[in-house]
Amino acid sequence: MRRRHFTAGALAAACLPQVRAEAWPARPIRVVQGFAPGGNADTIARVVGTEVGKGLGPALVIEAVAGAGGTLASATVARAAPDGYTLLLATGGHAVAGALYEKLPYQTVGSFQMVSTITFFPFLIVTTQPSKYRDLADLIAAAKAAPGGVAYGTAGIGSTHHLAGELFAKMAGLDLLHVPFRGDAASVTALLSGEIPVIIVPPTAVLGQLKAGKLRVLAVTGARRWPAMPEVPTVAERGVAGYDVRSWAGWMLPAGVPPAIVDRLHDETQKALLLPQVRTRLEEMGGEVRGSTPQEMTAMVSAELQRWTQVVADARIPRL
Repeated sequence: MRRRHFTAGALAAACLPQVRAEAWPARPIRVVQGFAPGGNADTIARVVGTEVGKGLGPALVIEAVAGAGGTLASATVARAAPDGYTLLLATGGHAVAGALYEKLPYQTVGSFQMVSTITFFPFLIVTTQPSKYRDLADLIAAAKAAPGGVAYGTAGIGSTHHLAGELFAKMAGLDLLHVPFRGDAASVTALLSGEIPVIIVPPTAVLGQLKAGKLRVLAVTGARRWPAMPEVPTVAERGVAGYDVRSWAGWMLPAGVPPAIVDRLHDETQKALLLPQVRTRLEEMGGEVRGSTPQEMTAMVSAELQRWTQVVADARIPRL
């Protein structure tokens, strides 16, 4: 009788409905960003991630996995389980790395599920106040008069800044000398010391020196003038028609995350981007706050990859 009772009970249990899958998110979400703590990427992840976490319930925990131009962070997320608990704060360097590195342990687009862009921000072409270059037209004229004789500095070989400079040279018909430094701070120091006449940097790298009157912006690399400095023209306005280089930041998940999770994370991100405190902070960093659909972000990253691959080839930059 006992044996018959056990068998019947087991069969009955097998016929019961399956226990509901764990509701997402049931625990904190790991957000990986590929640069030093306190930098642009880290700040963007925290500003937006804090509000997204409030909407989801469990917090978004920001983690820096710095190195190799952000590729270590991208690789970390690409190989993570597609369960919605690992998120990448990707930047424009993600597409640049895809163009520059010969072999990566992931596909720039195919290994990820895009969620939404967050912000776009231009670079600034900057010189010192005493510089003989009073306008971008002066720089272009000097470079045409002395091919290879005008130098510009950036945060390093293969940085988005570097490729922005190479694209500028190509579209303006110039032969410029690229001088790489180890990060934005080093390039700013070199500019102030007179080691280099011009640098290309993100706005946050020079805001203090600009306010102190030590530096002057020759042009903005984006398609529109930077609202914080509406008097500064764009590169396109100074004769290089069609020039438009902006870096960006956005959320990516590993490929294969269920659509319901992607949709939820997308919706909470759009809500966060509407908050005044979020918009104000991102705009203070020089950004244009702009969300997107996953499909729009996929198309944008694909186009960026194609563009930078061509720039790398045209400039004959050795692939890493």
